[in-house]
Amino acid sequence: MSTRPLTIFIIAHVWLFMITTSVAQIVIDTSGEPVEDDEEYFIRPAITGNGGGSILVTRNAPCPLHVGLGNSEGTLGLAVKFTPFAPRHDDDDDDVRLNRDLRVTFQGFTGCGQSTDWRLGEKDATSGRRLIVTGRDNGAGSHGNFFRIVQTQTGGIYNIQWCPTEACPSCKVQCGTVGVIRENGKILLALDGGALPVVFQKE
Repeated sequence: MSTRPLTIFIIAHVWLFMITTSVAQIVIDTSGEPVEDDEEYFIRPAITGNGGGSILVTRNAPCPLHVGLGNSEGTLGLAVKFTPFAPRHDDDDDDVRLNRDLRVTFQGFTGCGQSTDWRLGEKDATSGRRLIVTGRDNGAGSHGNFFRIVQTQTGGIYNIQWCPTEACPSCKVQCGTVGVIRENGKILLALDGGALPVVFQKE
């Protein structure tokens, strides 16, 4: 009996598995299209009642600026771009992947004279949660700017985590998922609490 049909069957299923896995690793925007690192997107809560899109927020001082959400659910917020940590091997592949370290950068300028990259900030004294601020991480290791997008149980809806295992594979970090803190009428993003499901809307 020829083994050729069986061989073709196995190869076809391996190929299908590889294609499916590859597609599953791509982040999808609200239009069902792949999120690309050379395009601008609005990060918005996937569930109503959490506020508007992501914005720059002042807290106790004018600088550094924190990352938060608009108070009005109708606002898109400020657009961001994603920059992968790992270089791509294929110049034509600009799709943003799940579970890969990347920078999140607001597209705009501030009066603080600093980068608008998202960065892991200080721990809030009241809640004990780590806040998300803006600016470049110039400390030892310099991995505070690297976040990652992870899939929730619902297709097209994601969480954002700080867990820079690509940027610093030897580091022992306390990973955390981005959620919100409400403070003095403002909505700030922070780790170590309830997760904020988000979607990505192309500008």
